[in-house]
Amino acid sequence: MKKWECTVCGYIHEGDEPPEECPICSADKSMFVEIIEEQQSSRDQTELPTTAKVEPTLLGKVYAFASEQILRHHLHPISVHTPNGVLPMALLFLLITVLFGLPHFETAAFYSFVFVLLTMPVVICTGYEVWQKRYRGALTLTFKIKIGASIITVTLLSVLSLWRAVQPDILTIPSTGRWIYVLLSIILVSAVGSAGHVGGKLVFGSRKN
Repeated sequence: MKKWECTVCGYIHEGDEPPEECPICSADKSMFVEIIEEQQSSRDQTELPTTAKVEPTLLGKVYAFASEQILRHHLHPISVHTPNGVLPMALLFLLITVLFGLPHFETAAFYSFVFVLLTMPVVICTGYEVWQKRYRGALTLTFKIKIGASIITVTLLSVLSLWRAVQPDILTIPSTGRWIYVLLSIILVSAVGSAGHVGGKLVFGSRKN
């Protein structure tokens, strides 16, 4: 039986034809290549032609080093655990405040929002590097979901943090605005969860058995 490899995420498919869409990264059928071991062995033994090397600038060297460390030490999966772990806790604190009238939990939720907002540049930058270097910048449905979820997350974190800073009693005084605040927080956590789901699918779903 033939084997086909997705050139975006590395998923291996067995069958006479490649799938219409990669089940891991949503890449099109055209992104699959047939795996032929003899050809692969031949390619591995063939020396690549040498080309003239251009000495990179200092900035280029710094960028290349940083990019290498991001991929080697898996800095994106590490950094992305911050919003995935902290934001559901913050939402729980908001619900405790609304249901039981405990303002200290609301304060903790607010600082959690601010903390995650400050970490988002690291999450986005490391994610961009992984997307470009490991997945060739493929703009499939999977990556569109991750990008869209990141935009929603940063936008809602900014809105909720600024709203709470301007109106500190937004959750402690009964009002329509309080429920809108909670609803936006639920959407925020849902966006983070969606990004985490497709991200986990990319990492674990593309493993070759």
